[in-house]
Amino acid sequence: MDIRSLRYFVETVRLSSFTQAAESLHLTQSTISKMVRQLEDEVGAQLLVRDGRKLTLTDTGRVVYQHGQEMLANMRQLTLEVRDTQALQRGSLTVGIPPMINVLFTPVLKAFRTRYPNISLTLQEDTGQQIERKVAAGELEIGMTVLPADPELDLVTVTIASYPIWALAEPGTFQKNRTSLPFKSLANLPLVLLKDEFALTRSLRQQFAQAGFTPQIAAQSGQWDWLVAMASAGLGVALLPEPFIRRLAGEPLEAVRIIEPELAWQVAHIWSGRYLSHAARAWLEVCQDIFGTRFEHA
Repeated sequence: MDIRSLRYFVETVRLSSFTQAAESLHLTQSTISKMVRQLEDEVGAQLLVRDGRKLTLTDTGRVVYQHGQEMLANMRQLTLEVRDTQALQRGSLTVGIPPMINVLFTPVLKAFRTRYPNISLTLQEDTGQQIERKVAAGELEIGMTVLPADPELDLVTVTIASYPIWALAEPGTFQKNRTSLPFKSLANLPLVLLKDEFALTRSLRQQFAQAGFTPQIAAQSGQWDWLVAMASAGLGVALLPEPFIRRLAGEPLEAVRIIEPELAWQVAHIWSGRYLSHAARAWLEVCQDIFGTRFEHA
């Protein structure tokens, strides 16, 4: 059913006049009459009985008029909501985020809620691997992970930030006044690492293999603060990204930066390459403002 002809019909019935409907819609009377006849052809039944200037609805006409009003009201509401969504006055967005990354995004979350208070934002926490799979499957529109992402999932990846890896240990573990540590030196030290499902640990294991040694892993945990506690207790050397080192003020620990090679913890946005909603684009733009990362999105 043609929405335009339905609108002309409803307006004609509302005003009980082809002439007044034409004036209201800024059209000619012949156009209104033609469109109403077209609607009758589409319905397959007469809708109006024309008796001189008097218009009377048929049984079918009453049904079409009643539901036509509802349909047109729904169309008006749809138009308003689409405009609001495009203007970022409403909408919803769920962002997948690994627990280790979430501490970096507090400023983004605050800025987004301030800038777009009417967009409902949900942060869904999961491991980077699970978020990658959910984004690839269309269960999440956009998410974050630590690179490298699974190459088989064919995801768009955009690096947001890159941080060096530091080694943490109880005082006296490293040479006095040392500020950096060659990666190969880790072969002689007991290590406390995040669990293997973390991208950082997977990356470290690749580096261990390339360096030609098997690490002495004393313990693994899914909580970075527990790694810090174990390192502080002398159980081993913890390897963590720089943002977490900044949060250790007052802890009885020594921190040295890993070099030769310098390892990087790279945080990235991921999406499937399909359509990105206006809300998702707004999220990316806020992240761009906070982190200073320039990128293009589809």
